[in-house]
Amino acid sequence: MCALSDRKSGTLLNMQDLAWPRTALLSDGFALLCGLLCGICLASFPASACPTSCHCIEKSGLTVVQCMSRNLDRVPPDLPRDTVVLLLASNHITHVPNHAFRELHYLQELDLSNNDIETVDSGAFQGVSDSLLILDLSNNHIQSVPKEAFAHLRAKISLSNNPWHCECTLQEVLRELRLDPETVNEVVCHSAVQEEYAGKPVIQVLDSGINFCNFHHKTTDVAMFVTMFGWFTMVIAYVIYYVRHNQEDARRHLEYLKSLPSSSHTSKDLDTISTVL
Repeated sequence: MCALSDRKSGTLLNMQDLAWPRTALLSDGFALLCGLLCGICLASFPASACPTSCHCIEKSGLTVVQCMSRNLDRVPPDLPRDTVVLLLASNHITHVPNHAFRELHYLQELDLSNNDIETVDSGAFQGVSDSLLILDLSNNHIQSVPKEAFAHLRAKISLSNNPWHCECTLQEVLRELRLDPETVNEVVCHSAVQEEYAGKPVIQVLDSGINFCNFHHKTTDVAMFVTMFGWFTMVIAYVIYYVRHNQEDARRHLEYLKSLPSSSHTSKDLDTISTVL
């Protein structure tokens, strides 16, 4: 075995020991190079690609997704999970389905204004209730929403310029919301359970002391009264028909008995029928 003498220490150094540091350095350099290449690859391929119909911008490691005026008829299903701002204004979306934004746990701003939205499902905003700060649903075609649709949302919400139908459910929904103060007077009753409130701001009507839920109860009571009255009328009509029908049969039987030869039995029948009539 080849060996060298260390003149200062007098110890023998194996050639394999001399070669080890160089091998270690090469190995570490290769590992570093692989790490850099992997980092570049990961940076060029994000966790979730941007939808083809949208434009995504990276800001501080988070994503702003711009999908405005792209002729979309639904919410894109393949949105990046690190989306913070989602702009879907000025499209042709008609429906916001359940769990449409469920995977967007960092979503803070959602703009759905100037669409054709008519319906919002009860679970449309599940998954973003804790993170969402701004929600814009203005300038759509929404008449009513389920009470659960905005449950637990802390966001500032704009509902202006929609054809709202003012009734009990809408009153209960608005009671739990944080409406945008700049557009609150633009939430107007397009129609109402009482036509006199159509065309007036919802908040103005409610602040005047009107309770749409009372109208709902009154309408229900009237409908119940009409139903009971109709049922009672039918029963009375049936009883009158039954009595008149039996009287007619009795008269016919009496006339038949009169046409028979007189006898004691016939007289008894006549007396009985006369008593009934």
